[in-house]
Amino acid sequence: MVDTVDIAPHVAVVLVTYNSDAVLPGALESLVANGVHLDAVVVADNASRDDSVKVAQSAATWLPVRVLQTGRNAGYAAAINAAVQVLNLDRLDAVFIMNPDCRLHPDTLALLAADLRRRACGIAVPRLLNVDGTLQPSIRRAPTVSRAVAEAVIGGKKAGRIGRLGELITDPRAYERPGRAVWATGAAMLLSTRLMRELGPWDESFFLYSEETEYCLRAADHGYEVWYNPRAVAVHIGGEAQVNPNLAALTVVNKVRLYRRRHNAIKGSAFYAATLAGEALRAMAGRRTSRAAVAGLVRGSRSRYTIERVVSPRLKPEQT
Repeated sequence: MVDTVDIAPHVAVVLVTYNSDAVLPGALESLVANGVHLDAVVVADNASRDDSVKVAQSAATWLPVRVLQTGRNAGYAAAINAAVQVLNLDRLDAVFIMNPDCRLHPDTLALLAADLRRRACGIAVPRLLNVDGTLQPSIRRAPTVSRAVAEAVIGGKKAGRIGRLGELITDPRAYERPGRAVWATGAAMLLSTRLMRELGPWDESFFLYSEETEYCLRAADHGYEVWYNPRAVAVHIGGEAQVNPNLAALTVVNKVRLYRRRHNAIKGSAFYAATLAGEALRAMAGRRTSRAAVAGLVRGSRSRYTIERVVSPRLKPEQT
């Protein structure tokens, strides 16, 4: 148990919801025993058509919940930015960004807040588990052309287990020890308010996926580290981007968009080609998600087709 008597940090939580009433109660309940001064829980709702808003409002009797309705399906980054606008960062040590399909283990926030005291640490992330208790790989290396080629040839999971070949770290042994990461899944991450003031808002041009990558890479540009703590644990239901073709397409398209934005034209074209080749190989093998990814890449990263399909009401209840 983490000793937080008299020194417990002041933390606010931001939850982004979109038709999330089935999973939101578990997320809210998991915030209770976390060893911090929980100053605010802002539920930023992206025009849900279910009872997400009612669920959040009902929790206000036992949590400091504030519901913020964006009025549209604004995307993950836009909802985070709207929620941060209603917080007084001067009274907070950190802000925890959390998906509604996450459940925190006790003291997770306190453990992550302690990590933020490390020199240069601006973002702290927990170990993510699947519902069955198995590891959910969540920490990454920097995206590079060579890694894109390796993942195209042998697949991301295999590449992640061979040295530093893959971007996604899949070796379970790497998750047993704390350490730096280049970026991590945005479903659960604690941000220092010092970092937030310096970096400014999240990039809303990424409607869904890669916004956390961009934010972590931008943090590194400013001299901050992402720190992974295996003792801090969150269960993340998630996973729809692996089976939903439209979401899978947007994941790949945004990954290429971000890489191109941060590198020269030659490297950007090479990254695009490697990514397209890998998805094309898997599409020919019959993978529906890869067929959608190829279509998205060919149509272009700013295709209205891609965005409109992703915001369809038939898609997933969580934002990322």
